[in-house]
Amino acid sequence: MIAFILAGAAYLTAAMGFTGIRSALAEWISGYNMPPWGLLTVHTLFYIVLGCFHDGISMVVLTTSIIIPLVVAAGFDLIWFGIYIVLVVEMAQITPPVGFNLYVLQGMTGRNIFTIGAYALPLFFLMCVAVVLVAMFPAIALWLPSTMLDAR
Repeated sequence: MIAFILAGAAYLTAAMGFTGIRSALAEWISGYNMPPWGLLTVHTLFYIVLGCFHDGISMVVLTTSIIIPLVVAAGFDLIWFGIYIVLVVEMAQITPPVGFNLYVLQGMTGRNIFTIGAYALPLFFLMCVAVVLVAMFPAIALWLPSTMLDAR
């Protein structure tokens, strides 16, 4: 199933590249002249809503070709943004009421989806705090990669 998702996303990305939709969409979004924090807020909200309907890998594969040009134009470090996207996607997977991981937990425990959503809500808010901290202090996410670069 994951292979089909990746194949479909690769086909969609290639089709968007040939038709020019990707660059037109990136220009349309950048035409709003949002500050970097506004762009991050929009991306975060977009992924949270998308997390209600898709699994994590399909979200990342389907949206990366559109978002990366905007991120580069805004001046974000791509390593930092990758870590940020992983946090946001994982946060989106437990978004009540229809987060993908909530259904996995329901299948494992046999409990009601609303009960699991209520249990996941404090974790969602903790992940929101983590995303805000990583956005405010990028050194939190870049510390380990910077030590790996120094080891070469």
